[in-house]
Parts: sequence; C-alpha cells; structure tokens
Amino acid sequence: MPGVDDLAATYSEQIDFVAPAWKGSQEATTAAGNSFFKSGNVFWGLDEDEDIFAKYGIPYQPVTILIAHDGTVLTEWAGLKDPGEIESLLDELIALAS
Repeated sequence: MPGVDDLAATYSEQIDFVAPAWKGSQEATTAAGNSFFKSGNVFWGLDEDEDIFAKYGIPYQPVTILIAHDGTVLTEWAGLKDPGEIESLLDELIALAS
C-alpha cells in the first residue's frame, strides 16, 4: 500500500485514487486507511454493501482497476505490480483523457 500512496502523491493532480475495503468493520477500515494512506491523496472507505466490488466483478482483494474518465476499464490486475509498470499504465490512462 505505501507504493500506491506514493503514486497517488505523484499523480494526484491528474488521477483520482480510490481504495474501497470490504468484509470489515468501519473501525478496522479507518485504522488501516490511516496507516496505509498518509499522503491524503487516496480516497478510501468501507464498501459495506459491496456495490463497487459487484459493479466491477471483483471477488477478492487486492485488485487494482484503472478506469478512464468515461468509465472504460483500461486494465486490472490482482496482487502487486512493479511500480514502474504502474507508472506506465497511469501515463497511458492520462493520455486517454487528453
């Protein structure tokens, strides 16, 4: 998660970073969010009804989905990815908005 927070700090002017959690309590989600996302550039919270997870067909965590401004899913992956690869994908996402 620190890698995501670092990327969010770098790209916060161009990309919104959203990190929903599920299958937890509000208290646990708040504690995790406060420890993982210290930059203040990641919007996070508990998706209690699992609406976000259902909308994108996510059966488990962690999964990352890059969504263009028009709602098109650019790519998604489970687990970790090299930060350099993520930066390339984020640059591609930004190019789609131009």
